[in-house]
Amino acid sequence: MAATRSATAVAPATATTTDLRRAPRFAQKMASASSTPAAPDARAAIAPLDEQVVNRIAAGEVIHRPVSALKEMLENSLDAGSTSIAVLAKGGGLKLLQIQDNGHGIARADYGRVCERFATSKLAAYEDLESIETFGFRGEALASISHVAHVTITSMTDGAPCAYRACYADGHLVAARPGEAAEPKPCAGTRGTQIVVEDMFYNAPTRRKAMKGAGEEYGKLLQVVQSYAVDNPGVAFSCKKAGESAADLHTAREHGTRDTLRQTQGAALAKELLEVDGADAELGLAVKGQVTGANWAAKKPHFLLFINKRLVESSSLKRALDDVYATMLPKGAHPFVYLSLRLPPAALDVNVHPTKREVFFLHQERLVAAVQAIVREKLRGANEARSFLSQAVLPGMVA
Repeated sequence: MAATRSATAVAPATATTTDLRRAPRFAQKMASASSTPAAPDARAAIAPLDEQVVNRIAAGEVIHRPVSALKEMLENSLDAGSTSIAVLAKGGGLKLLQIQDNGHGIARADYGRVCERFATSKLAAYEDLESIETFGFRGEALASISHVAHVTITSMTDGAPCAYRACYADGHLVAARPGEAAEPKPCAGTRGTQIVVEDMFYNAPTRRKAMKGAGEEYGKLLQVVQSYAVDNPGVAFSCKKAGESAADLHTAREHGTRDTLRQTQGAALAKELLEVDGADAELGLAVKGQVTGANWAAKKPHFLLFINKRLVESSSLKRALDDVYATMLPKGAHPFVYLSLRLPPAALDVNVHPTKREVFFLHQERLVAAVQAIVREKLRGANEARSFLSQAVLPGMVA
């Protein structure tokens, strides 16, 4: 057996005609490979990235898609004290995204820094974050947008003789046309600011290809405008596609929260809304909102949460409210929940996410439990009035 194994181990395989034809070329490749010296294990030295590369990477973290840019601009308009905000979009916001407001405007002297990263009028020291009341504070929104799109800003302040218009790219003022100066130019206008964003992600083809269709991207734009309209009664909002005569959303300053929900979510849902109004003095918490009761059951969940006027997400709070509704809705059915929470600024950390979509707050477990208790108490009283469909039974139909 040992001899057999040895013979088997050294016995050459029978060469085919094809193998014989390939042998010379294979031998040449092996010889060439063996004669080539091995490349040294060279590693690139650590070096700082170019500023433009840094800015584009940072912009990609803040501006994921057109709706990201719109959310930032909406919050800027609200910070400016606007009572009227109009949004216009083309190609789902990729070709054109325009927002116009009647806020306090941008002073001529500030145009040079409008799109500069980390330039802001809302924060002076890190400690100011503990008392921040505005939406923006990092000075990244417009800067990020200008690194992935062409931006044109027209603005006029109270008392100014005219408006000024300027174009931006990569955080800097640029000329509107070759050969022209990059300085802001005087033009006709009204109090407020208009920002036009064109060709979003023109310099990031992979990101642009990853976008959904124009209709779906526009749907996301419309949804975020509707959300801010719900939480900002007293501000007129509109949103429409370029070239269309009618707006898909148009609210009046006189509209209350329930009016806006009726317009955006439908009359059937509006009839089932219950007003939430509660507080926890120890936490400094105030809770307002509109929720549906046991008579409403939707196939998809709709949880709209604002904390200190910011549109945010909170998985822990959503789970707590799901537990409340689980006892009254059929399996697979979902409620509509809109809540607006107010907390002391010092109890909220808003600097935890590039888009400020997530926030951390102190005493999270106590706060979630307090909100859950307020909503549960509201639903408990309303559940007693739950209505059921009934069918009349005619005489003679029952055996």
